[in-house]
Amino acid sequence: MFHYHCCLRTLLYLNNLSKTPKCCYLLLLQPHHSLNTTSDSDQHSFPVSYLTNNCALSPQDALKASKRLRFNTPDKPDSVIAFFKTHGFSDHQIQTIIRKIPLLIVYNPIKTILPKFQFLASKGASPKDIVATVTRSPNFLCSSLDKNIIPSFELVRSFCPSDHKAITSVIICPSSICDSRFKPNLQFLLDFGVTRSSIYRLLTSRPSTICCTDLKKALEEIKELGFQPSKYNFCVALLAKRAVTKSQWDAKVDVLKSWGCSEDAVFNAFRKQPNFMLRSPDKLNAVMSFWVEELGWDPSLLLAEPTLFGYSIQKRLSPRASIVKYLLSKGLMKEGASLCTPFYLTDENFQRRYVNYSEEEASTLLRLYHGGC
Repeated sequence: MFHYHCCLRTLLYLNNLSKTPKCCYLLLLQPHHSLNTTSDSDQHSFPVSYLTNNCALSPQDALKASKRLRFNTPDKPDSVIAFFKTHGFSDHQIQTIIRKIPLLIVYNPIKTILPKFQFLASKGASPKDIVATVTRSPNFLCSSLDKNIIPSFELVRSFCPSDHKAITSVIICPSSICDSRFKPNLQFLLDFGVTRSSIYRLLTSRPSTICCTDLKKALEEIKELGFQPSKYNFCVALLAKRAVTKSQWDAKVDVLKSWGCSEDAVFNAFRKQPNFMLRSPDKLNAVMSFWVEELGWDPSLLLAEPTLFGYSIQKRLSPRASIVKYLLSKGLMKEGASLCTPFYLTDENFQRRYVNYSEEEASTLLRLYHGGC
């Protein structure tokens, strides 16, 4: 019986097809999705054209973005572009913003974007600050003002002495306060023993560090190196270590080891002055070469004073070294005097203590000092 009904339905279907006009019959034979091809193309063609012609998106990026956009006239996107121009954004900056977040082109600028501009301004951000902030991180505009931006700002403000300092953190990295990891990671830092003053330093120097996915691992690594979370230099070390990849770190260690320094000595130098490992391998090598090959001094003395790696060879190290070498050759420096101390002094104190201290040698020393510049 079941087979009989199936055959009957098939015969009826074929009979109906025979009565169907040829054009309709051909349509029935087409895959279903092809019926929507033209409409889909029409639906996306205007946004693609607008984004490529007005926002400098590539055809590929424009096509990808158009799948999330719905507009068939230029009215709404034109109003967004006009809004940005009114608030001091250049064509290039607007294009940069839309390339990063194409969805902004269909936002209501008065209801969605303007309140965030007004909030930033109310906390002390200048028009230039707002332009720079939005251009750098336009996803800031996609976050809810009441549910995210304001509560996150108030959290930042609790670590900062003023609105001005708090808004500085937002301007540096506005995407951080919109990150879902921001609030829990701040709490984790406190629970780990990091002081509020150190967190303030993070917020006003590199707030993105707070939102890293492996914050716990990073903190434990710094602690294992001998830094105490309650000390100021803990966050200095954290910032320095996060800024250097493992391969970069290894390359710098290898440079210093090539001059006879041990890995332990490098870590001791890092503990003393974490920022010295932010210097490039070339800079580390150049300072070591100057210290050892040109001056003939012990590399361990230099590594024991890692701050010296941050000074310019031409503007500071070389001019002062010429004075120190001359004084040593004349026996005019006290026995056992530090070779490194002269390089730390301010220019005024250095000249007073090492250039002008002897009337007999003053002219020679002054000539050497300026000749080394």
